[in-house]
Amino acid sequence: QVQLVESGGGLVQPGGSLRLSCAASGFIFSPNAMGWYRQAPGKQRELVAEISSGSITNYVDSVKGRFTISRDRAKNTVYLQMNSLKSEDTAVYYCNAMIFARAYWGQGTQVTVSS
Repeated sequence: QVQLVESGGGLVQPGGSLRLSCAASGFIFSPNAMGWYRQAPGKQRELVAEISSGSITNYVDSVKGRFTISRDRAKNTVYLQMNSLKSEDTAVYYCNAMIFARAYWGQGTQVTVSS
């Protein structure tokens, strides 16, 4: 029943912006935290940004000052605003939710930064 659906990925020029959305449904209990991960070819999946149930945020150093994670509780949606995009941001971005010790994942959305 739990489902996470990402959207908003695509092709963007360096220096441009994108906003990713993660629509969540099927939760009985509120997630302890939600976040965005990304995986580029040949690299391990890494945490990009996370937001706790108390709205505390955390970012990987490489995106600090450029990316912002937020959520709309009423819409059960988490967002990742990505500004000043660089080619090294190119990856598949995945939405994640943690409920107790159980992790839920979306299918991912491709972000490509290229001129």
